[in-house]
Amino acid sequence: MHIRNPIEWVVEQLEAPGRTLGSLTPEAYWPLPQQASAPEIQRITMADLKQALRRGVEDFTACRTDVMFLCLIYPVIGLFIAAAEAKGGLLPLLFPTASGFALMGPFFALGLYEMSRKREQAGKIRWLDMFNVLRSPSIGAIALLGLLLVALFFVWLALAQGIYAVTLGPAPPASVGAFLRDAFTTQAGWAMILLGWGVGTLFAGGVLAISVVSFPLMLDRPVALRAAIAASLRAVRLNPLQLGAWGLLVAAALFVGALPCFVGLILVLPILGHSTWHLYRKVVVPPVASPLNSP
Repeated sequence: MHIRNPIEWVVEQLEAPGRTLGSLTPEAYWPLPQQASAPEIQRITMADLKQALRRGVEDFTACRTDVMFLCLIYPVIGLFIAAAEAKGGLLPLLFPTASGFALMGPFFALGLYEMSRKREQAGKIRWLDMFNVLRSPSIGAIALLGLLLVALFFVWLALAQGIYAVTLGPAPPASVGAFLRDAFTTQAGWAMILLGWGVGTLFAGGVLAISVVSFPLMLDRPVALRAAIAASLRAVRLNPLQLGAWGLLVAAALFVGALPCFVGLILVLPILGHSTWHLYRKVVVPPVASPLNSP
């Protein structure tokens, strides 16, 4: 009889979901039978944003050490990106790359949504629950939307490079100090900053519109990708001020978290991820069980 050591057990836990990608049936993944109807969107208030954030903090503190370990991946990646770009001609893309967290954040936060979903169902939270996303019947649609966000991120980088080329470029900066001096003390530098801010805001707003509801919705119930995106767009149309304020909060939190060499993202990313799940709960009316299948 072979007694597994802790490392073997952890490896087995991590590999099991991957061996069964999308393997769970809808009945097994979604505990309550549901009617196949369009998600109902409701209006929310600024107080709902505060409550969603507070519940996100509660989820984070319930599994703080494990969630921080999970999200350590992102600051490490950010540090490598910063180091690589600071040494070469990609220095002008340093800030656009860092701000790209806002574009791909909803996709990266899938595991956090799943952890909050599991806590609702079972009353407890484990970081290994994040891998249950891989077994979701909706994993194909979720992956497609994730690929769309990744594509938007690379389009944003290409545009950012173009903005630099027509303002301070096209030659790469001589050094970090020269780049910062030109960016903040010249007319061309401020033109680059303002153009970048404007284009980046448009990208961030578009990503918010198509993803603020869609990712959690596809985890929560059997909804097609097109219907999930449509529900997210309806949510923004119905709550433009509230969700706009949420987008500004996310952008500000990511900016502050990225300032100390991305280390602050260890706290910011998990809290925002969990909070977004609870925001979804405020925006989308809970599903109604089908009377034909209800016990």
